[in-house]
Amino acid sequence: MRFPFALTKKIASHIVKHKLKKTPKFAMVLQLEPLHTCNLTCTGCGRIREYSTSLKDMVPLEQCLQAAMECDAPMVSICGGEPLIYPKIEELIAGLLEQGRVLYICTNGMFMRKKMRDYLAAVYSPAIESKLKALLDGKLITDKEAETIRKSDDAAKKKVVIRPTKWMYWNVHVDGLEFTHDLIVEREGVFKECIEAIKMAKVLGYQVATNTTVYKETDVQEIEDMFKYLSSLEVDGHTISPGYDYDAAKKDMVKRLGKDPKQFFLTRDMTRQKFAKIQEWGKAFTIFGTPVYQEFLAGKRELTCTAWAIPTYNVKGWKAPCYLMTDGHYGGYQEMLSKVQWEKYGVVNGVARDPRCEHCMVHCGYDPSGALGTNYQSGDNWKNFKYNFGAKPKPYPASPALVTRAFNGTSIGKGHLAEAKAITNSPAASARGAFSRNVAEPAATPAAHVGSSCGTGDTSERDDLLAKIKDAKKEN
Repeated sequence: MRFPFALTKKIASHIVKHKLKKTPKFAMVLQLEPLHTCNLTCTGCGRIREYSTSLKDMVPLEQCLQAAMECDAPMVSICGGEPLIYPKIEELIAGLLEQGRVLYICTNGMFMRKKMRDYLAAVYSPAIESKLKALLDGKLITDKEAETIRKSDDAAKKKVVIRPTKWMYWNVHVDGLEFTHDLIVEREGVFKECIEAIKMAKVLGYQVATNTTVYKETDVQEIEDMFKYLSSLEVDGHTISPGYDYDAAKKDMVKRLGKDPKQFFLTRDMTRQKFAKIQEWGKAFTIFGTPVYQEFLAGKRELTCTAWAIPTYNVKGWKAPCYLMTDGHYGGYQEMLSKVQWEKYGVVNGVARDPRCEHCMVHCGYDPSGALGTNYQSGDNWKNFKYNFGAKPKPYPASPALVTRAFNGTSIGKGHLAEAKAITNSPAASARGAFSRNVAEPAATPAAHVGSSCGTGDTSERDDLLAKIKDAKKEN
């Protein structure tokens, strides 16, 4: 099977139950943001602008668990912010698993190995020496870390930890190969840490997925190479979604930068061009999402937005109408369902009901549409069944050439900061008026910032820089 049977059965049973009850609207996935704090400063993030006054706020553990009970979504995506910063993240994961949820821990990967070392310390016995040896041989832990694990005390063994389970995925943010990903997150070395965390997780028996956002300047061939490399590491699945002109970021671009957002964000036509091969990728790699949604991304059909099926709960309450737009926050999920005028949003028959919806094709609005049968066409149920229960694609063959293509940045002395400075300050760039300012080093201690792993953010600075680099490479 492409996906674990138990997980597929849980989701299918949830849909069938509500279809039989004729529930008009119900949650499929809860996007739970226990905090908006992050350890990275991803370029042009939209969350930092919308929630700039509440970055230090956190949703209490009991409130997080209650939100999951309230909407009763079978799946919970714990995001943010960086959720592994949340002080009660282990207890939150344990509580949601006790409720019977399928979990996705959306992380930038920087704290994953620390959390997995905590797990090893909690369960250590001579029986896991073979795993420690594999981790040491792969240089995924140090000799000192291995000794700390072996000498774990009673406190370490009693600690609540994040354990491998078929009901949970690490969902690691990866937006390209080394050079591109490090550029987007504004720190060299992040891609390498993500890969090492993924490798460690696979040794220890965790399920691992990745999530990727496609932007205007994204190189489609690079995304395919990224899938090949991640597949060779036996990553269990991938989420991929087009970027979106996040409302708060778009307003900021006009007001502060005096720029036209249309120059930077993906239109629907651009999205379809970028995702022209999505169905081929779906056959070659384990792409999460229905084949119906893939057809939509490729421009072969239309779907109606079902944002209510993937609600967001955060420090302000239930965010509406969707993950990307905020016209209000509500105290309860049912209150949100009843008070939001859903007919005011989305695109129907090619016409945007709200101007902000015009170019949106993101997974959190349209992926559930493929599962729920909106805009149903004959054969859709069979497509979904065949895709879910079909054979899982085999891992892509590992090779030195694949590794070389993946580590194309700081690992070979070509980190994004050095190349960006050289190109943007070159005589040719100056003659064209490219980048009137120097590219600054990241702060030694990055300010709290929200990651861009869910396809949000003002991407103008990054897109501008990527375009300049591409332009300069053509001239050299």
